[in-house]
Amino acid sequence: MSDVVLPEWCRLVRADNPGPMTLDGTNTYVLRTADGTVVIDPGPWLEEHLDAVLSLGSVSLALITHHHPDHCGGIELFRELTGGAPVLARDPVASGADAELPAHGERLDDLGLLVLDTPGHTADSVSFVADDGESVLLFTGDTVLGRGTTIVSYPDGDLGAYLASLELLRTAVPPGALLLPGHGPLRDGAAAVVDEYVAHRRQRIEQVRAALDGGARNARDVVEVVYADIDRGLWPAAERTVEATLHYLRAAG
Repeated sequence: MSDVVLPEWCRLVRADNPGPMTLDGTNTYVLRTADGTVVIDPGPWLEEHLDAVLSLGSVSLALITHHHPDHCGGIELFRELTGGAPVLARDPVASGADAELPAHGERLDDLGLLVLDTPGHTADSVSFVADDGESVLLFTGDTVLGRGTTIVSYPDGDLGAYLASLELLRTAVPPGALLLPGHGPLRDGAAAVVDEYVAHRRQRIEQVRAALDGGARNARDVVEVVYADIDRGLWPAAERTVEATLHYLRAAG
């Protein structure tokens, strides 16, 4: 666990679903408000995890950062256990949610939770900002992780959109905001973490360009060069990101 100290109205409950893509497990966040408990990313279909989430208060609302099952796969069980608490997502059909989130830039609940559309990892990726006047919390889902880097899940994900989303996040919160990712440890200095992500992605773009100049013909060829030092079990995920990069480079001319 991270040594970042959260305000008393926010709790982290980590699902027991560790893996190469989920790191230590899915991070579910429970926010206490005057109107009840707001849950960000209820997580996978793990009853023990959902029980732990619901033990923190009567749920009035759940929010989904994106449609991947490690973030919302337990929605039906969550509904059953909460007695039908409403679930909002940018893409309700893909996420199994009840309705769409407010538009980009709008706020909800008494915390003034700000909704930010941050597509790129997936087309429906959303981030949230909570500000109680003392602490600013940036909930990023899989757009920015607490450790390592995320994938751009082509063709649903888009690298141009992802870079634009990172630029948005750089300016959306003050430098000292806390980063609360979908996986991995909590981080101090959200803006600096986002800067690291931008620099890494720009470096990868140049590495892909160099691999193409060196004779790589497709995404697999590029992965074998650019990602030669990572676990081969992660190559399929890397290949999706490379496909997104190739699409980005073609569009850029």
